[in-house]
Amino acid sequence: MSESRSLRPPVVLVADNQEWSLRSIESILGPEGYAVLRAFSGQQTLDLARVIQPDVIIIESSMHDMTSVQICEALRADPAVGPSIPIVVATTRLESRSERLAAHRAGAWEVWGQPLDAELLLLRLENYVRAKREIDRVREESMVDAATGLYSPRGLAKRAREMGAEAVRRKVGMAAVAVTAQPPGNIASDEFAAAMVEQMADILRRCSRLSDAIGRVGQSEFAIVAPATENEGVLRLLERLRVAVESSPISLGGVERPIMMRAGYCAVPNLETSTVDVDEMLLRATKALQYARSTEGAPMQVNALLDLPVKYLQ
Repeated sequence: MSESRSLRPPVVLVADNQEWSLRSIESILGPEGYAVLRAFSGQQTLDLARVIQPDVIIIESSMHDMTSVQICEALRADPAVGPSIPIVVATTRLESRSERLAAHRAGAWEVWGQPLDAELLLLRLENYVRAKREIDRVREESMVDAATGLYSPRGLAKRAREMGAEAVRRKVGMAAVAVTAQPPGNIASDEFAAAMVEQMADILRRCSRLSDAIGRVGQSEFAIVAPATENEGVLRLLERLRVAVESSPISLGGVERPIMMRAGYCAVPNLETSTVDVDEMLLRATKALQYARSTEGAPMQVNALLDLPVKYLQ
């Protein structure tokens, strides 16, 4: 792993219920700088992949609770795992053409026979890790959030600075708004979380102006940068959001459940004469949101941090 030695050790998740097979793979990868994690069932594979985000997943086809195809399908369907992690199916028996095709349709990058050729295994894994890390790098540097189509944190920050420069030139106000969606009660399913993020992204698009910049800045956190907008304009925006959120429950298992929203903002009447810049405004809006999230009360709470003494609105 010559290219990756300067980075964190590449992590390979090996799903196999045979101890000897796991040890065989570990004996090949360990000396080459790989960190090998073990999973002894299909469900454990899904749980570990979601939390650890390995660089490569190797699945032995003879898992006792799920087939390799079922594991691949579940991994690819999980938004926390997604399509970018290379998945390899390693089998101790000769797979038929239909079985190999089924594995590839389910999302496997490759189907390997055994016994494994150690040198070939290492070369293949090095290519997989290189591809995976390049995907990660591009994603981190991307200006767009892949799940919502909104700006990424990096993209929003860049666009906000451009908008801030224009606001300074024109001597107009500007506002930064941070918003989060929360499920009611103890709902914690991945399905509900994904639907909630998608719904909030749609609401933000509908309630914002074309001149505003909207970004996803966390798992369920969003931010809006609004040019030529002062305190009253922000409150109107938040009222539109409140009405839209309250009228847009999410249907889960045939039951409609409301979304809970928290918001924080920072607004200045003239960015040229303000003591804060756009980066500071986004930071203040985020801190205002943190305060709002820590406060119990109505489904919609707003915490405002202005370019004035701190003022709280609930």
